[in-house]
Amino acid sequence: MTKIGKFCVCLLLCGVAVAQSPTTSLQSLVAELRENSPAIKASEMGVAAARYAPRQASALPDSEVMVQHFSVGSPRPFAGHSNSDFAYIGFGASQELPYPGKRALRASVAEHEVAISSAEKDVVAWDAITRLKLAYFEIASSQQVIAILSKNQQSAEQIEQAAEARYRVGQGAQEDVLRAQLQQTKLLNELSMQRRENAQAQAAIKALLNRPISVPDIVAEPLQERHLPATDTLIQKLADKNPDLRVRAQQVAKGHAGVELAQRERKPDFGVQYMWQHTASEFRDYYMATLSIKLPNRSRVRAMEGEAQAKLLQAESEKQARLKQMEGDLGEQIAVAQTSEQQLKVYDEGLIPQSEAALNAGLAGYSAGKQEYQGLLASFSDTLQLAVERERTLAEHESAIARIEGLIGEELQ
Repeated sequence: MTKIGKFCVCLLLCGVAVAQSPTTSLQSLVAELRENSPAIKASEMGVAAARYAPRQASALPDSEVMVQHFSVGSPRPFAGHSNSDFAYIGFGASQELPYPGKRALRASVAEHEVAISSAEKDVVAWDAITRLKLAYFEIASSQQVIAILSKNQQSAEQIEQAAEARYRVGQGAQEDVLRAQLQQTKLLNELSMQRRENAQAQAAIKALLNRPISVPDIVAEPLQERHLPATDTLIQKLADKNPDLRVRAQQVAKGHAGVELAQRERKPDFGVQYMWQHTASEFRDYYMATLSIKLPNRSRVRAMEGEAQAKLLQAESEKQARLKQMEGDLGEQIAVAQTSEQQLKVYDEGLIPQSEAALNAGLAGYSAGKQEYQGLLASFSDTLQLAVERERTLAEHESAIARIEGLIGEELQ
């Protein structure tokens, strides 16, 4: 056996060892992601922080407590306090009172911020879940391709042995032996590329799951083809459940509340103040209550209203633009999923069975001296290429469905 052949056997044994390792389901990884992802945890903390905003927005302005001293005849403390009814020490408090409805509207604006933060958390979560699924499908695909390459390595060795046998008896050319060895080298190169892709996907998943890079690699379950619901159903789910569109919808709702608040700012605010002024015991104390009205600046209020209206229109336009963009993205992924589904049917029902039959017949014919090496090599290459393409098409199909799930914000069975 050549050095290349021995090295390929080693790779084959490694592939078998990986295949015998316990598999990890995608659902368990998604659950782990939701639990351990730093990005998701950060977004959850953002929601927790935003929940305090409505209480702050609806609270009354800070109260003010005052101590006042008034002396007569001298700046010295308590000068004239015993002989003048003007000298006193006073204690009081004041409070600003916003016009009725302003506090509730400010709380409403803050509550929409909470809803926006919650929807943004879902955006972060679905983005991470989609990236996790894409990496998982890459691992599953590379594992299957490695298994296919390992299986075809055995066929390549049979072809090489048949070419050597024919060459030894003078029925074949040395060129056929060299081509057989070249084919094994190509398989070795393809195995190395697949292992590199697998390693890259493994690193991506470990980062998403917040796992150390040194932990054992994930063994994915074999991919199973899923089927899409009707296109109209997906479009409706996109409009109803897409996390990013829910963010936009809450921004529009916040814009409406902001317009109402800006209009309410036309109304005046009030202030109340009460003070008790204590004089010497032979004089009577003073009691003073004050009511003030704070009149808003009209030009400032008009500018505030204009800004609020402009922000509302901006939010509505951005929501509509984002909807159209996502409808386009959804349409692209539906087209990929539907096309790849048709391709998988062609692979399974036509191309792969036919290529395998042609390869088996060619191998038997070549061993019997009835088949040219070029035809056998072509059959081998076709069989290998179709099997690899079939696995990559399946991974592309499942990746398209994963992107669709991210767009509609819902898992598909």
